[in-house]
Amino acid sequence: MKAPFALLAIAAAGLGLAANPSHAQAVPPADAMPITDDMPLADYLSLLAQISPAAHDGAQAYLRAFQQRCGRQVRTAELRRAMADGDGDPVLMGMIRASHLRDANALAQLGQRVSCDRRSVR
Repeated sequence: MKAPFALLAIAAAGLGLAANPSHAQAVPPADAMPITDDMPLADYLSLLAQISPAAHDGAQAYLRAFQQRCGRQVRTAELRRAMADGDGDPVLMGMIRASHLRDANALAQLGQRVSCDRRSVR
């Protein structure tokens, strides 16, 4: 189950690997790279959808819950940090898992735990 999250971390950092693994370059850890708003949120969500529909759906649920609870939208850089920093924001990771399991009850409960504190959004 760790492999999908590793792929998400790579996507969250905006990195790609060479098609041929023998040509892959060393990639610094996601938390060592600066994350900026260099990508529109819609493009980032589209990338998540290509990697994992559950990641896309969980991120969408997280964005809706954040908007509803905090009264503002999450910036792309904030969502990317929530995906990539350490093991990822536990609420967001839980929402991705709940989306994968199609657990609407868990999604609703996790949505109530979304924090408006900028440090928790990273």
